[in-house]
Amino acid sequence: MTAARRQVLAAQNLTKVNGFYAGRPAVPTGKLILDALASIRLIPGTGHSPPTIPQPTDLQLHLLDLLDIDPRDLR
Repeated sequence: MTAARRQVLAAQNLTKVNGFYAGRPAVPTGKLILDALASIRLIPGTGHSPPTIPQPTDLQLHLLDLLDIDPRDLR
């Protein structure tokens, strides 16, 4: 996780993210983030249809938000 994203967590008075380790909060390390995002699916866009991420978990949505990635706007 970049220093900027850690600053986002710090601004929210957080150092840990919920959902790692069977739902318990943990400090988001690179390995934990990659493990959490490893199961994410991306359906490529075709023609005028944008790419989509079907049914991301709450943790995946939170991580994408911290990484400033909008799962509704993937182009």
